[in-house]
Amino acid sequence: MKVLAIDTSNHPMSVAVVEDDQLLATETLNMVRNHSIYLMPAIDKLFKLVKWQPEDVDRIVVAQGPGSYTGIRIAVSTAKVLADTLKKELVGISSLEVLARNVVPTTKEVIVPFFDARRGNVFAGAYQWQDGKLINRIPDQHLAMKDLLQQLDQLQQPILLVGHLTERIEKTMGEMPANIQLAPRPFAIPSTYQLALVGENAQPVADIDSLIPHYLRITEAEANWQKLHPGETRQNYVREV
Repeated sequence: MKVLAIDTSNHPMSVAVVEDDQLLATETLNMVRNHSIYLMPAIDKLFKLVKWQPEDVDRIVVAQGPGSYTGIRIAVSTAKVLADTLKKELVGISSLEVLARNVVPTTKEVIVPFFDARRGNVFAGAYQWQDGKLINRIPDQHLAMKDLLQQLDQLQQPILLVGHLTERIEKTMGEMPANIQLAPRPFAIPSTYQLALVGENAQPVADIDSLIPHYLRITEAEANWQKLHPGETRQNYVREV
């Protein structure tokens, strides 16, 4: 199977092309935020390197959030357009799960990937390897870093945090519980090779339009809509828009 994997859900922009579990080529940029400018040229560059035509791809796998509003939209929109135009299978994978897969399956710790969500908050989930499979123990969520640490302290198990501990997070988190340690900084860079591997074995969506970003918090547009329409609710504002 030939897979194109795309992740622009956070600061790094990463693309990979994988065939039958083998990484053929990948590109990661971690110093720019204009993902909309660099994403398609990166895809085109990798296709030329491996001598693929767009129609050669069997499946497109995208990190669908949580993370940056703009970043998620860019990746998901690009993946959906390509899948629809080329008539290819489409799979969405949690951006946090992709980060958790940087940790080898032999570890016994509970793996907690996290992204800075600003204002002392993070996007985070808890995962653990069991019999060679990565199991989601705590669903991906948006919460204060200090609240996350309290949850993890109650697990009474060794915890491995995977992510970039920014200064603004450190200022609000308080003391790190004794059962928690922070993985080295390189583990905080998502791997689109891992994204492709997990996406290769996942169930593709039956309807491309049904794949929507996993923001885990309301968007600014939705917050503004709620201010203008007090008392009214939308079951899925993003999809309706």
